[in-house]
Amino acid sequence: MPPPDADLYPTASGPAKVIVDAHSAEQSLKLYSGWFCPFVQRVWIVLEEKKIPYQYIEVNPYHKPESLLSLNPRGLVPTLAYENKPLYESTVICEFLEDAYPDYGVKLLPAEPYLRARMRIWVDFVSTRVLPAFHRFLQFQPGQQGEKTIEDVRSGFLDTLRQFAEAMDEEGPFFLGKDPTLVDYVLAPWAVRLWIFDHFKEGGLGLPGEGKGQQDEKSWARFRKWLGAIEGRKSIVETTSDRQNYLPIYQR
Repeated sequence: MPPPDADLYPTASGPAKVIVDAHSAEQSLKLYSGWFCPFVQRVWIVLEEKKIPYQYIEVNPYHKPESLLSLNPRGLVPTLAYENKPLYESTVICEFLEDAYPDYGVKLLPAEPYLRARMRIWVDFVSTRVLPAFHRFLQFQPGQQGEKTIEDVRSGFLDTLRQFAEAMDEEGPFFLGKDPTLVDYVLAPWAVRLWIFDHFKEGGLGLPGEGKGQQDEKSWARFRKWLGAIEGRKSIVETTSDRQNYLPIYQR
């Protein structure tokens, strides 16, 4: 039997391939990447939003280059090489890029201290609540999570999205208002992968459609508005590959 990632498409495709090609030249700032990895996409989106010069380096998960291993012995992506010094952990890298390149592109963090702290609370919520629920739902197999059913894990995941939506600015379209900030970017890569539940899971994602959210319709309407803004954001579109190339990753 071939290894699980044997069918992994080797490079970015679609809009993301254009961006990769545009960032293949040597730069002092290097992003060691896997086109398929949502944690990489977090950092990649921020680099594109801030318009920071960088070199994109695709990493084959089975043949990691020595240049990466010398920076990060575990060979994990994303790894950022800044002045030949390594940084990893996607949210750490994103905040570093804001600190190191304050005059480039958009601002990731609100200037007002309370809003900045509140944003970090919801960044943490994404990491500790939304993403674990996403993966529980994605990996669910009957009988493997005690007596839980697929409806249990689906509703658990949707509840995290509802809570996220309820904390948003009323107008939006982004979490804190008309402009995106770090909290939008940390969830965006998973938001543009929500289609995988409709593809692989019986009953699909289950996100309520327009007018079907019952007592929570206001929250779901706000989430749909946010999701539309995220799916249409240029930096997100241009760091996303062709859908069919994600399928072998998520069908495992």
